[in-house]
Amino acid sequence: MKLAIASGKGGTGKTTVAVSLALSLASAAVPPLFLDCDVEEPNAALFLRPEMMARRDVGLLIPVVDTARCTACGRCAEVCEYHAITVIGKQVLVFPELCHGCGSCPRQCPEGAIHETLNVMGTLEKGLAGAVEFFQGTLNVGEAMAVPVIRQLKQWAMQPDVGDRPVILDAPPGASCPVVETMRGADAVLLVTEPTPFGLHDLRVAVQVARDELGLPVAVIVNRDGVGDAGVDTYCAAEGLPILLRIPLERAIAEGIANGASLIDIRPEYRESFIALWDELGVVIRNS
Repeated sequence: MKLAIASGKGGTGKTTVAVSLALSLASAAVPPLFLDCDVEEPNAALFLRPEMMARRDVGLLIPVVDTARCTACGRCAEVCEYHAITVIGKQVLVFPELCHGCGSCPRQCPEGAIHETLNVMGTLEKGLAGAVEFFQGTLNVGEAMAVPVIRQLKQWAMQPDVGDRPVILDAPPGASCPVVETMRGADAVLLVTEPTPFGLHDLRVAVQVARDELGLPVAVIVNRDGVGDAGVDTYCAAEGLPILLRIPLERAIAEGIANGASLIDIRPEYRESFIALWDELGVVIRNS
């Protein structure tokens, strides 16, 4: 099963849940893969503490124009949907920050005057956190597009031999393109929320993306249970969204996480709860 763990807003405890689930499944016969897809601010490594074993640069192939061969015919600009290349007079201008690396311009250039070079946007790393195979991407400061880094992180980690191995994808917060890319190809989405009006508002948006737009089965975890109101419960009941786990608002849990401990370290009894949650997600998928 490939499970994306997401939230409509930051700070709901999404990474806390993802790390706890990975640690709970680590003793299984087939331990999980963990992908930290929050490439703008990856932090799962702070809790899993993996020993990194490999690192590579990642980015997009962007066009480079050979001015000696270019006739400024404008064909490259015609085929570029993102306006990343344009022709002004006899000069061809390339805007790397707009390029999506589709490769259309070198294939369409009648003079063969365009080749591609790697524009490094970030790094990918992999390692081991006990039995958990860990992968993370990190977007370079100043880069605008996280999606290419997430896409290549998934390609690197989820090789064809993954099979039925558990895969946990820790998504970025929100409901924008990086979240959609993380969810794409998942078997289900687990949304972490909190029982407040803000939590409910952003849960609605995340459900719309995961279930209504991508057609994925969705389940919910309520974190900081015991505060706020009953709005999240009412919404989930009306939408047929199962709430698989509730994590109470406790000072000891907050202090432990702030000090870099996982929920499983702080409350070992939750290990069985997360193992049961994994099995319940299989039922959610079969019934969807």
